[in-house]
Order: sequence, then structure tokens, then C-alpha cells
Amino acid sequence: MPEIKHRTVPRKTANNPGENIIIGKNSVKAALDSEIGINRLLVVKNSKCDEEIIIKAKERGAIIEYVERSAVEKIINTANITDGGKHQGILAYVAPIRYSTLSEVFALAEQRGELPLLVLLNEVEDPHNLGAIIRSAEAAGAHGVLVPKRRSAAVNATIVKTSAGAIFHIPLVKIGNTVQALRELKKRNVWIYGTDAAGTVDFNIADWQRGACVVVGNEGSGMSRLVKEECDFLVKIPLRGKTNSLNASVAAAVVIFAAVTGRK
Repeated sequence: MPEIKHRTVPRKTANNPGENIIIGKNSVKAALDSEIGINRLLVVKNSKCDEEIIIKAKERGAIIEYVERSAVEKIINTANITDGGKHQGILAYVAPIRYSTLSEVFALAEQRGELPLLVLLNEVEDPHNLGAIIRSAEAAGAHGVLVPKRRSAAVNATIVKTSAGAIFHIPLVKIGNTVQALRELKKRNVWIYGTDAAGTVDFNIADWQRGACVVVGNEGSGMSRLVKEECDFLVKIPLRGKTNSLNASVAAAVVIFAAVTGRK
């Protein structure tokens, strides 16, 4: 499997403008298991931090500091990290997450001997949704997640934590113009499957035996008109209860795993 490389603008911290902050045991474990650089690890005194995390951090050359809980919470509040109360007594300063290229994503699919499976986020603004979608994509074995530079939640500690660290194990591709990105995928024999409540194709019977990109739209307004027009298929999830819609990340997970199952 090729090395996953990412390219992003880092979150600036008071300690180093080139560092990112991540919190929580799963996020830190995932970072330690990846190629991303771990600079410092802050552990709340008397907290139940896994010894495995401490050992791995030391092996990676990270500086370990034992601090008061108030010190960690002050850093989290200053960085405006949502869900900061779920830090589980551990915070890490890591190197900037770097983005991959489309070529690297296709190379990964080729090395696995699989048809490309990508997920494109069209104006997904809630960081919790973005993190959850990345988690589902990585868990399903997708080869990459495409994130627009504009009108999309910025990669931060909330997204890292919501993804349970999956963000360190799947290529992320930063794209400019979404329509142009979709057209580029089509040139590479990838079919575009937009998720839409008014879609004409049931996600269970869609033909997934081809290179595929699942497009997930905005939490409220769905996909933009121009993006919808670029889709080869608009797939829907039939709802049988009184609830008339699903959370964006839930709908994405259902369709992504349907794509994987449909290839078997």
C-alpha cells in the first residue's frame, strides 16, 4: 500500500504556528499508528491514560508532559475545539495533516487490485458530519475522500476526534472547483452517484460494479444544482417510517457500504 500523503493548511497554535491539536485516546492512537509527526503529548495528571499511548509516543520521539486538567482545557478552549470536554485526559500536538492527489488515490486502488471508490463532500459544513463520513469511508475501505477548499468544514480537532482517527488512514484530496473535479473523475472512468432524497435509483439495486464516487450534499440543502447535473445517477434510501430524512453522515454510511457490498 502506498504511503498516504496529505497536504493542508495547519491549525495555528500558541506553541507553534505549524502544529495541529488533536484530543482523545482514539485520535492520538490513530496518529501514533500513522506516518504523521507527533511533537508533544500532554497527559492530565492522575488520568487513566493507556500506557500503550505513552510508550508509542516515546518511541516516536514525542515530548511527554504531565499537566493539570485545567491546562489542557485552557488550550482546548483557546483553540475553539468543540467536544473539548471529551479529551479523555490527553492532548497532542502533531504535524500538519497533508493532502493527497487524485493520482495517489488511483494508485492506491490499483495496488489493492480494486475498482476506485471515492467519496466527495459537496458543501458539508458540520465538522461532526465530515468526521463521521470520513470514518465510514475509511472503515468501508474507500480509497479517498474529496473535500472542496470552499464551503466545507475545515479539518480540525473536532473532525479528527469524530472520525476516531480514521482521517490519518485514508487519503484526503483538496479540490477547487467541484464540477471540474467530477469531470476529471469521469475521464478516469469513474461514475458519479449523488445521494438525493428525490433520487430515481434505489441504493440497494444501483450497479456498483464500476469505479464510483459517492457525492454527499449539504446537511440542509443537499447537493448544489450544478453538482447534481454532473451526477450519472441519483440514488435514494427508501424511508418507511414517519421520519422523512436522514442525517448526512448516516445516509453517506448507508450508501458507501452498499457500494462495497454491491461489488461482492
